[in-house]
Amino acid sequence: MRVLVTGGAGLVGSHTAEYYAKKGDEVIVLDNLMRSTLFGYDKESVEFNWNYLAQIDNIKRIKGDIREEKDVMNALGKGVDVAIHTAGQPGVPLSAKIPREDFSINAYGTLNVLECTRQVSPKAAFIYCSTNKVYGENVDTIPLEEKETRYTYKSKKGVPEGLSVDLTGHTPYGASKYTGDIYTQEYGHIYGMKTAVFRMSCIYGTRQFGFEDQGWVAWFVIANLTGQPIVIYGNGKQVRDLLYVEDLVEAYDKFINSSVTHDVFNIGGGPRNTTSLLEFISLVEQKTGIKFRKIEHKEWRPSDQRVYISDISKVSKALDWKPKINPEKGLERLIEWVGANTKFFI
Repeated sequence: MRVLVTGGAGLVGSHTAEYYAKKGDEVIVLDNLMRSTLFGYDKESVEFNWNYLAQIDNIKRIKGDIREEKDVMNALGKGVDVAIHTAGQPGVPLSAKIPREDFSINAYGTLNVLECTRQVSPKAAFIYCSTNKVYGENVDTIPLEEKETRYTYKSKKGVPEGLSVDLTGHTPYGASKYTGDIYTQEYGHIYGMKTAVFRMSCIYGTRQFGFEDQGWVAWFVIANLTGQPIVIYGNGKQVRDLLYVEDLVEAYDKFINSSVTHDVFNIGGGPRNTTSLLEFISLVEQKTGIKFRKIEHKEWRPSDQRVYISDISKVSKALDWKPKINPEKGLERLIEWVGANTKFFI
């Protein structure tokens, strides 16, 4: 099998590329390595993963931009069996500062990859990495109960795929990602491509270069181990369901090998794998034995969902899938990796 992975130097992309390469498939990784530049980071980040992938057989790396037709066509080459589109501008606050760039990458970039794939490999399976942010502030219409260390849903276990995406605030990030989301759905409907939209909750894992604005699970571990301060926006009781990246890749593979033609799936750790920020801080300190140097509190950020927990019943049933790695085990792996690579964060 021949597999294209866009954004292959990122967290999800690098683990996806590694998974298929080690299965013996031919993997093409496309990435422009601009993560550090986007976030104003003065050190290398995803370059670590780029170099890591160079050591794995069956992976061909191509430096290029998903917005450039020639770059995507070059990566597709003679054609692929699978295209997994993980590339994107992932920062929510950043999207409000650079809305044109955000749209260009997330919306137009996705359309470009879809169309190039359709032209070269119309029968290829296409997977799009969407986000829970497509639901925007509609998530906050679900009644909550406030407890000592977290908020909880009063009447739901998790957010279903049928929650409205309309008539609400999203942030530019949520809007641009939803544009890619709906285009992926449309290519399944109108062109008959095998497409899956995975609306992802909080994905984390080793080789994740987290910053304050994106990748908070890794960022908290990095800050704890390197003595950097962290900021909590709001009261810290906001809750997310955590999904270890390897479990996510397994879901992708199950879709590729399934009879599902095209669909949309909410995916995350689900109700059994949740944490609030306050609870996660406590767990990190417990696992590392190190207290955070400084924790500052600021006002809530725009469209920051108080609680987002994925209802994973649909994806679990359709793909015979469920998370295997719980947050405690996943956190231990992440702590070990960050601890072995602190030179990249200080």
